[in-house]
Amino acid sequence: MKIPAAPSPPTPPEEAAGSAGPPAERLPEPVLEVTGLTKRYGDVEALGGFTLSVAPGEIVGLVGHNGAGKTTFVEIVSGLVRADGGTVRVVGHDPHSARHMVGVAPQHLALYPSFTVREHLKLFGGLSGLRRGALHEAVDEVAADLRLTEFLDRPAGFLSGGQQRRAQAGTALIHRPALLLLDEPTAGADPETRQALLDTVRRRAEAGAAVVYTTHYLAELTELGATLAVAKRGRVVARGTAADLLTGLPGEVRLTFEDGTEDRRSTADPTGALVEMLAGAGRPVASVDVHKPDLDDLYRSLAVLDDD
Repeated sequence: MKIPAAPSPPTPPEEAAGSAGPPAERLPEPVLEVTGLTKRYGDVEALGGFTLSVAPGEIVGLVGHNGAGKTTFVEIVSGLVRADGGTVRVVGHDPHSARHMVGVAPQHLALYPSFTVREHLKLFGGLSGLRRGALHEAVDEVAADLRLTEFLDRPAGFLSGGQQRRAQAGTALIHRPALLLLDEPTAGADPETRQALLDTVRRRAEAGAAVVYTTHYLAELTELGATLAVAKRGRVVARGTAADLLTGLPGEVRLTFEDGTEDRRSTADPTGALVEMLAGAGRPVASVDVHKPDLDDLYRSLAVLDDD
């Protein structure tokens, strides 16, 4: 099994041992404030005025097509890449001095193949300021939350793909950061991994952490009760609750008749359209399908917006 080399670990904080950032109840609002971020790679504009604010206890689902700027945004906020313009504040600090307040699970697996799960968690926890008893307790807690307890002493190179995903998420969660950046954390994951991650993310948000959750699995955002930020061409083009953003989107009603033909109608009032279509059908109906607007419809509608 070939695993990419792990990225440079976060710079250890200057604070006293055991401190991993201020407790949630003392965090200013918002935890993350990003304004007008720009970033270019040669002729390619990765970010073109990216703006996003995340409050304590909020889960923001960051969605958008590949190339929308999601990963570049995560890299800048985590301090791995410098922006060309704009500002980033994490609990009032710039991202480089606030690394110990941020937990990052990158999109691509980045584990040391010969390190055990326990060694990964102790390494990242120690670099974030945890010591001795607090570190051991944090390792046990994260392992239990992510269903990794029985794999703690297994090298990462001998874990399944789902177990590796959970171990990588554990390195982001170990020090209970004020801000969690999870970039496609369940990509290719098995059902056990997906559920363990979702349950843990929800609990961390309930405890006060701000979470940015980048994903293509829109159903996960519904389960998490996330607010949404839709990115396109390097900026956020829509922001709000799912209910707010779904208002006014058309659904579809489909009648299938016994002779095999169909009648479809796109409508903002699926229930009313169904009553009208049944009343005027004039022939036996074999089946009825009512599709109300959902997050997939929202994603498709915003993906085709012009940037003007």
